[in-house]
Amino acid sequence: MCGIFASLGFPPDKANIDVVSHRGPDGEGWEVFDTRRGPLALGHRRLAIIDLSEAGHQPMSYNDGRYWLVFNGEIYNYVELKAQLRAAGWVFHTHSDSEVLIAAYAEWGESALHRILGMFAFAIWDARDQRLFAARDRFGIKPLYWAANPQGIAFASEIKQLLNLPGVSRRMNITRVRDFVASGISEHTGQTMFADVQQLRGGECITLDLAKWAPGDAPPVRRWYDVLKASGLNLSEREAGARFGELLTDSVRMHLRSDVPVGSCLSGGLDSSSIVCLMDRLLRSDSKTAAINTISACYKEKEVDERPFMEAVVSATRSTPHYVYPSVDDAFARAEQITWHQDEPYGSTSIFAQWCVFEAAKQAGVKVMLDGQGADEQLAGYHGSFPYYTANLIKQRKWLALARTVYERKNYHGLGYIEHLRGLSIPFLPRSFLGQGKKLPDQPNWLNSPAFQTVAMTPGAWDVARSELKLGPVESIADLCLILTQASNLTMLLHWEDRNSMAHGIEARVPFVDHRLVEFSIALGNAHKIVHGDTKRVLRRAMAGTLPPAVLNRRDKLGFATPEQTWFRGTLRSAVQDGVEYTLRRFPDLLNAENTRLLVRQMLDGERPLDFTVWRIVNLGIWGRVFGIAL
Repeated sequence: MCGIFASLGFPPDKANIDVVSHRGPDGEGWEVFDTRRGPLALGHRRLAIIDLSEAGHQPMSYNDGRYWLVFNGEIYNYVELKAQLRAAGWVFHTHSDSEVLIAAYAEWGESALHRILGMFAFAIWDARDQRLFAARDRFGIKPLYWAANPQGIAFASEIKQLLNLPGVSRRMNITRVRDFVASGISEHTGQTMFADVQQLRGGECITLDLAKWAPGDAPPVRRWYDVLKASGLNLSEREAGARFGELLTDSVRMHLRSDVPVGSCLSGGLDSSSIVCLMDRLLRSDSKTAAINTISACYKEKEVDERPFMEAVVSATRSTPHYVYPSVDDAFARAEQITWHQDEPYGSTSIFAQWCVFEAAKQAGVKVMLDGQGADEQLAGYHGSFPYYTANLIKQRKWLALARTVYERKNYHGLGYIEHLRGLSIPFLPRSFLGQGKKLPDQPNWLNSPAFQTVAMTPGAWDVARSELKLGPVESIADLCLILTQASNLTMLLHWEDRNSMAHGIEARVPFVDHRLVEFSIALGNAHKIVHGDTKRVLRRAMAGTLPPAVLNRRDKLGFATPEQTWFRGTLRSAVQDGVEYTLRRFPDLLNAENTRLLVRQMLDGERPLDFTVWRIVNLGIWGRVFGIAL
């Protein structure tokens, strides 16, 4: 895990790699080459994980200096690829996965990407053929940004590396900012919230052949990994659970390859607990392996504290637990620091809690952390997925299954019968039977502003994401999993995970985002995900006998929550109000000031539910201050 930089045409400036020294505290490298299109600079900051010797230094050359590589990520199947390449005649001088990557490119060209199991963002310079190739892994676990204008093009691990390049402004991308503040969605297109900075999306690449391409030309971005489609794979529950378990176990096994200590985040939910239990099973036979260090965020507020479930996992495994209690005061005190590392506004204070987990991991001396991101998206693990499930039951007239779902949701999730039925839109039930509940005040039109009027008629964030990936409308669990995995939730979670871990010089690994596992889950379509009142049924089936019963049978869903409602309506209320006012002053034409104040007051006073909108408004102003953003 590292930080990379590559520029072509722009004046070489080593500051553009030094600014992300936090991503690679173990080494640095800088090379400049003459090309027919101007200077080419390659920069690298190293976090040493595989082959800790100086032999793993980058930029790395290969094949008598023809190829030069800067690489961020891990190739988990590098051992197997290395054996294939040796059989083809390639010679290796290091034990690093980086050398395997560059040799794979030398042997197979761009098709090498399809052979790789791992997470990656890299650039390779072919000095003989004057060709620069850059690529990002299938689902965008590792970031790769770019900026281009008539002066040149540059690639980087973080947006901040590109902001001081000639011709690159700090102007806001109004459309993408509106998507974020209105819906909380970002990372859903190739654009960023900076007007002049783009990103390669997961599964995309660029080849610059300098005999044909010159600065000022449009970069030829293309997709190397096809967007997934649900196929309705027909398996019994037993068969699906067994196959899912095999794939997840092998993924965890691969993700344990490291020359430094490996630990895990542990929230106490199904996903992170599955990772820890599988790590324990795989490592238990090795008496030389130390106990697994688990890092967990806990709270005094019982409604969001999951420590009993964490302790159940720790008791069932050979683990050394570390518990951190994120402080309400630090949520604002560290917001500027976290925003600088995130590059863009972030969605809620749960990102702050994750920051605290990686900070504690660094203090514990853990350099690689496995995490449970990705399962909820491919398996419809969020409770907001239930309306799609019940709608399909109604469409298929599966009344017994619908009745059982309503009954189990009441028992599992505490959702009353009437409350559940209100969300089903059953036409033959009278509104008086369903009840109206507490009537909320009208939603203030806080987005009715001069700045947003130019984009007010644009499609919503989900529609934009679907359109770019040519996905259909979301009408079922299968459709929902496609967009959550490839275009919205997972892409955001991976962004936040990368920045929070890298800020502390830690490599975060996500076994659930192994492409073999994701492809299998998506291929299941609507099956084996939500079954009656159960979420992630196939994962529960796969982990039966491995997870402690208290965790396996959990039906609540917290999602790495913080007690944000308690904080904002109590200790942080004044700070929240001051933050909202700062945002309104900094960007006076961006939001409707009067209606924004009304919305925030209603949420803080309990007149309407308090959601993440308040934090997004506050953090937008912090982002503007940290990066000097202009409209």
